[in-house]
Amino acid sequence: MTVLVAGGGLIGLAVAWRAARRGLDVTVVDEDPGAGASRAAAGMLAPLTEAAYGEEALRAFGRESLARFPAFLADLARDGGGPVALRTAGTLEVGFDADDMAELDRRHAYYAECGLPVERLTAGQARRREPALSPRVRGALSAPTDHSVEPRALHAALLAAAGRAGVHIVRSRIAALTVEDGRAAGVRLADGTVRAAGTVVLALGARSGTLPGAPPLPVRPVKGQILRVRGDDGPLAGTVRALVRGRHVYLVPHDDHLVIGATAEERGFDPTVTAGAVHDLLRDAIEVVPEVAELELVETLARWRPGTTDNAPLLGPAELPGLVLATGHYRNGVLLTPATGDAIADLLATGRLPAYAEPFTIPRRSA
Repeated sequence: MTVLVAGGGLIGLAVAWRAARRGLDVTVVDEDPGAGASRAAAGMLAPLTEAAYGEEALRAFGRESLARFPAFLADLARDGGGPVALRTAGTLEVGFDADDMAELDRRHAYYAECGLPVERLTAGQARRREPALSPRVRGALSAPTDHSVEPRALHAALLAAAGRAGVHIVRSRIAALTVEDGRAAGVRLADGTVRAAGTVVLALGARSGTLPGAPPLPVRPVKGQILRVRGDDGPLAGTVRALVRGRHVYLVPHDDHLVIGATAEERGFDPTVTAGAVHDLLRDAIEVVPEVAELELVETLARWRPGTTDNAPLLGPAELPGLVLATGHYRNGVLLTPATGDAIADLLATGRLPAYAEPFTIPRRSA
């Protein structure tokens, strides 16, 4: 079977690499692989603290994907992608005022009711875990199983491993999906060239809902602005997610920098980095970790998460025969990369989607 993957971000490359390892002939088409949401991702692997109330199926999918990460990264290294570190220092959720603490109490009760591994910490206990935290922190929750990975390193490893596995990378802009006899047949490139394929996998992230020729999909861009700061020694061991008097901010450490994010804006494909967003993110990050004020601001960036109506991905066969969906991962693209890659590769190779991915097909199955 010939497979064309439209999109060379984390999801598209994971699908392509895993499918090629199953013996399929795979081509990835992307004008600039990794320049979309993958470029701006912070790298949180947080099925517990990232999923909202009522998103139990998504949380279960996230936990399935997180469990696959060690083997996934080991396979990447063996296939020539190089080592990618899995940071396992855990995550702290912290609060500053009475309302913040009341919200943390509600979350703690909910996590406990679901049997999820979270510990309530005093302010002193939180600062012993992360000495750089502000003394104004009132308390915290510890989520030891929510980890992180550097998404740019992960993307580079996937690109290398996919190439070693025989995936063809075509660096060109996709102008449209081509359809023949009521079936997806490939893509037309910006220069008019047509690339034919037996199956097309749509993994264009936020642009999946705007591809000419494709059926309408409930995928929209949700703008996120993030910052990167750098210093000689990182101030944090693990991720810190904070409520700062009701405002949300997260700080995710990597070897040579700290990612601070992120806004969530319904502004279409607006690429503008705004002074107000930079100010607000820095203000709240410094409130959480005062040392951030002394670090070098090295990057500001805006990209678009692929949002859906229920915040969950769209996976599996589309209504158009020959088209397979691997999109709509919204806040969880990095986390869901291993499980999505495996699930779609299984579908392409066997015609069956694994049970853990079935809740995310369209139309949505009823609970």
